[in-house]
Amino acid sequence: MNNKTNQAIKGDRIAKVLARSGLSSRREAETIIQAGRVTVNGKTINSPALNVLPSDRITVDGKELAQPDPPRLWRYYKPRGLVTTERDPQGRATIFSKLPDNLPRVLSVGRLDINTEGLLLLTNDGGLKRYLELPETGWLRRYRVRAYGRPDQRKLLELKKGITLEDVHYRGVDVDVERQQGGNVWLTISLREGKNREVKKLLSYVGLEVNRLIRLSFGPFQLGNLETGAVEEVPRRVLRQQLGSTWSDIAEGRVPQVKPKTRSKQTADRPEKKPARGQNKLVSKSVSKSDTSFKAKSHKEKSQSDKPPKNLPEKNVTPWKMSETKTTSKKKMLKLKKK
Repeated sequence: MNNKTNQAIKGDRIAKVLARSGLSSRREAETIIQAGRVTVNGKTINSPALNVLPSDRITVDGKELAQPDPPRLWRYYKPRGLVTTERDPQGRATIFSKLPDNLPRVLSVGRLDINTEGLLLLTNDGGLKRYLELPETGWLRRYRVRAYGRPDQRKLLELKKGITLEDVHYRGVDVDVERQQGGNVWLTISLREGKNREVKKLLSYVGLEVNRLIRLSFGPFQLGNLETGAVEEVPRRVLRQQLGSTWSDIAEGRVPQVKPKTRSKQTADRPEKKPARGQNKLVSKSVSKSDTSFKAKSHKEKSQSDKPPKNLPEKNVTPWKMSETKTTSKKKMLKLKKK
């Protein structure tokens, strides 16, 4: 097999190239191609089943195709009442109809339900979108929830181990009950998957009816102090740092292969250690009161308004800063050894 054949195999589909340039979605690009509006090296094509190389000259409606922009990422505070789709058959308002006019054509990383608000990531790159949506990336997603009812504490503990509802298995999640206000309870839930209506289904299992849902973070990217409906771009330097070695693949239009991350001590869905012989009774008695009942609320806490706690990140922490890396702990170990 000669070099030209090898290059042809490594080329990208013409519809993908059109989509990466920001002209349209890949599906819309296929329609444009089938209409005979695209030429490659001066020859009109009418089928998307064609691989092209960066050296090929592509025109659409007689105009040369623009070079694709590098991958970019935006943080967007999605308001309630908007659908996360380009076109809604029911005629409801979509997030794309409310975005600023100065934004390029963007795609949403995942979706949020019509009544869910908070952080939604947007990108101009389909490869970056698919990479961030992969469950194998293991990025934590945090939500603040207001729900009606009082949770079943023992069922809350079951959520940490993972449960199966209606033949669908849900990995373990962390649930932190913040406070009870009358008939409502405020809590924070952290998970590593994004299955359809996962938060509402899990909390329904513990006896709660969700009436407000706010996504606070997606991996290292946080809602921070964004105003409702506001959009803010993540600096490219920060994006490259967070993507690490996968940046070069994504920048060249490839979706990196992600290996499932090994479970750590902080993983929410790790299996429980089996107690030693004769300790079963001790373990059952050692459940703390904090896990089986709410903390007593003072009169001052009960009189607080029904507003959610502020979504501000921790002090001196940028909205996208990740947790401390292992390098610092290694340096400390070396100093101890020298001593």
